[in-house]
Amino acid sequence: MTGGPVDAPVLVACAHGTRSAEGRATVRALADDVRALRPGLRVVEAFVDVQEPAVADAVADATLAGPDGGLRAVVTPLLLSTGHHVRHDIGAAVAGRPVRAAEPLGPDERLVAVLLERLREAGAEPDDAVVVAAAGSTDPAAAGAVEQVVAGVRAAWHGPVTVGYGAAASPSVPEAVTAARAAGAARVVVAAYLLAPGHFHGALLGAGADVLTRPLGPHPLLARIVLDRYDAQVASGPVAAVAVARG
Repeated sequence: MTGGPVDAPVLVACAHGTRSAEGRATVRALADDVRALRPGLRVVEAFVDVQEPAVADAVADATLAGPDGGLRAVVTPLLLSTGHHVRHDIGAAVAGRPVRAAEPLGPDERLVAVLLERLREAGAEPDDAVVVAAAGSTDPAAAGAVEQVVAGVRAAWHGPVTVGYGAAASPSVPEAVTAARAAGAARVVVAAYLLAPGHFHGALLGAGADVLTRPLGPHPLLARIVLDRYDAQVASGPVAAVAVARG
């Protein structure tokens, strides 16, 4: 699909939020890439933390107009896996409204392709040990999603590929880097499985690796994943009749 009718459901692009100017610019660039791929589609940005508008406010605004009984918005997470923000923040924002929540960006083979591209850009060599650095979550589904992406990198990379987490899961990224060196790696590269620059990416500089890749965004493949997630919900048909809050 390349066009978007003016009465199509609003795409609420929901990111985590960050105080990093570069991180905010990356999210804006991703939203702009989506608009460029789908002219006429209304795309609004929303956040679960730090930035405004909050996702609940963006959803409320998106549902003020539209056909009764029709799907008025799809909240599409600009998040790499499920977890608290997807299940609770976004889930609460869409509950009781003519709105659906799309799946997060990952896992997806295109994310593997972007990670491999970032490794090549950073000068990683085929024999280097790679630690894929993910944010981390206590949600088992999130860990499973990360492992699927790591498996994709492992299948394409000659050297050893492991995973490390920033929080809420183990091993930590520094622990994974240390383990890679103990296993005999001459060089260790941390592949940042993060959407945008921010606090966590900055912390990776102290993880002890020889090379750190830049985050996934901005990248044209990300916008295509966003639209695929959105389209899947639009294609699901009409939503059940609900009472729309106007206040």
